[in-house]
Amino acid sequence: MERSHEKYDRLIARCQALTPMPTAVAHPCDESSLRGAVEAAEMGILKPILVGPRARIEAVAAEFQLDLSGYEIVDTPHSHAAAEKAVELAREGKAEMLMKGSLHTDELMGAVVKSATGLRTERRISHAFIMDVPSLDRAIIVTDAAINIFPTLEDKMHITQNAIDLSAALGHPQPKVAILSAMETVNPHVPSTVEAAALCKMADRNQITGGILDGPLALDNAIDLAAAKIKKIDSPVAGKADILVVPDLEAGNMLAKSLSFLAGADAAGIVLGARVPIILTSRADSITTRLASCAVAALVAQARRENAGKAVAT
Repeated sequence: MERSHEKYDRLIARCQALTPMPTAVAHPCDESSLRGAVEAAEMGILKPILVGPRARIEAVAAEFQLDLSGYEIVDTPHSHAAAEKAVELAREGKAEMLMKGSLHTDELMGAVVKSATGLRTERRISHAFIMDVPSLDRAIIVTDAAINIFPTLEDKMHITQNAIDLSAALGHPQPKVAILSAMETVNPHVPSTVEAAALCKMADRNQITGGILDGPLALDNAIDLAAAKIKKIDSPVAGKADILVVPDLEAGNMLAKSLSFLAGADAAGIVLGARVPIILTSRADSITTRLASCAVAALVAQARRENAGKAVAT
């Protein structure tokens, strides 16, 4: 078993070889959010643009002895204006990542999803937890546990594709994707099993690309090879899943929190499907988890840079 955080440490180490990503930090007006941005900058992961009331940001920095001398501050009157300005910087290409500060997630995401001035793309926006579970030999992605409450089949197509693209950005192409339900057979009375089967057929038809899908799978036979063998499930995914696509937000939230509080897992979070990756951190997050969230976003932003370069070259 790897020591705690080793999977995250490797992500952070990969980012330190990259050019720090310019990152609009929306309203970093408490110790946790400001320290998180400063520490990520000191680690060489990102280059913060601090967006919010200058006096409050500088007061927090003075109180907790954080040196802001090397960072740009964009002065705004309040958190709502900070969210709008941070999104504007991302739209203009001045920031390649967006990071939540000490404002409500709904306030930041409200600015992100505005049709005229936000950061929407043709993809459905979704959230992914990259979870470092001590008992597993790999980090696993759990999606969506934070944004889409009752996703439709079309939403799940985007959620799954976002997660597959994330896995590729983290250096793991062709991830094994388990579409979760309460059982591993298709039951017309359990809609999530029917949608799981449909998603797998969509992958067969190249409507979802880059991953190996199977479902429906129950959680035990998705991540535990012995459980899959006992149930005689013949699948390239069963027991070896890298990505767990949950039926709805409630299931995802309970799964992620169960792994965190019962299995000692850490959960780095990122929002995908927008023009730039969005870092969502919590005041309860450990320093390592906050840095890992920044590292994940930086690797996604780097992958987008490389893909854009390839598109220009062709």
